Amino acid sequence: MPVMSGCPGAGEPADRAARVALTWLAEPGNRTVWTLVQQSGAPAALDRLLDGDIPDTRLRSAVTARLRSGDPRRMAEIALRRADRLGARLVVPADDEWPARVDDLAALELDAGGLVNQDTRPPLCFWVRGAAALGETLERSVAIVGARASTAYGRHVTTDMAYSISGEGWTVVSGGAFGIDTAAHRGALAADGRTMAILACGVDRPYPVGNSAMFDRIVEQGLLVSEWPIGAAPFRHRFLIRNRVIAAVTAGTVVVEAAARSGATQTMSRVLALGRPAMVVPGPVTSAMSVGCHEILRGHPYARVVTSATDVLEEVGRIGEYLVDPPRGPEHRRDRLDEESALILESLPARGACTPEELAAGARLSLRTVLRRLSLLEMAELVVRTGDGFALPPGRRPVRHSDE
Repeated sequence: MPVMSGCPGAGEPADRAARVALTWLAEPGNRTVWTLVQQSGAPAALDRLLDGDIPDTRLRSAVTARLRSGDPRRMAEIALRRADRLGARLVVPADDEWPARVDDLAALELDAGGLVNQDTRPPLCFWVRGAAALGETLERSVAIVGARASTAYGRHVTTDMAYSISGEGWTVVSGGAFGIDTAAHRGALAADGRTMAILACGVDRPYPVGNSAMFDRIVEQGLLVSEWPIGAAPFRHRFLIRNRVIAAVTAGTVVVEAAARSGATQTMSRVLALGRPAMVVPGPVTSAMSVGCHEILRGHPYARVVTSATDVLEEVGRIGEYLVDPPRGPEHRRDRLDEESALILESLPARGACTPEELAAGARLSLRTVLRRLSLLEMAELVVRTGDGFALPPGRRPVRHSDE
């Protein structure tokens, strides 16, 4: 079902306020709320929820309980005023800076097991802090996610990867948490690149508090983004709801270290379901923080191993944009030898010399062929002529197939 940014009143003050109120009433991603907004617009959907005209019994009970905490329209008005004072803005689907990729969440199938896995519809709105345009910032973006309890290995890999990706003009997106998220943001900031933290709370109270200085720098060089209204607290379940957005808005996602059944592996399940590039950094098999990564690689044939920023950019860039030659060892002059010359070179002893006749027997080649090839090898300084025949140059080891 397409997003109805063109429905009557879309983007108008009443529509914007209604979207804020709906997000306050029900958690983002709710299938029923999103469908009602698509069918009749945000103000009409809000009226139906307030009147109790809700087909979903569970949602009707949740709205009734939430209304005991206050008037959603009043709460929306307060949130919008506080955002204005903070310098934050509300972005809705009718706005030019709305990130189009996030609308792909509308196509996700219903998953079994828990409300978080079922309520995966697109956001109704985003709260944004930072000067950059949201959609443009996400156009060329890569998410890097992983464990909070990361190891030195994971942080090192993440920082280097984020630094290089950002240096190529891509936005690094993560969740602002300790561990891998922090390393991703800091790597991008160190490169003077753009980074975005997608939060599970209000943009006025980014979590964790210990990263406050980093969040201030992100506002200066990138964006803080959230679906939840100003003042919203970082409840545990909201991180799992938030993860679907990280998966949807970026061109691809990299997971660096993840325990089994972690938030990072849940994010990757969304990435795979959306058909986005799903990339995994492998780790030591003895590390508990690599179990989730290896489970993804073992269980999903479309997940790709990446070990560098170059690997990542090759996956998410335009076709041919970041093609690189496969890694190979140092090249030696003998690597370009024809088969007959290589056989002769192999037949030379480590010490001493051989006559052409002895080489012909050892290489199982005709004497004429050996003499012709020895001349070429001598010109290439791969053999030397001695009084006893031909030998390897001083200090050069013989070439054996086992050395390759």
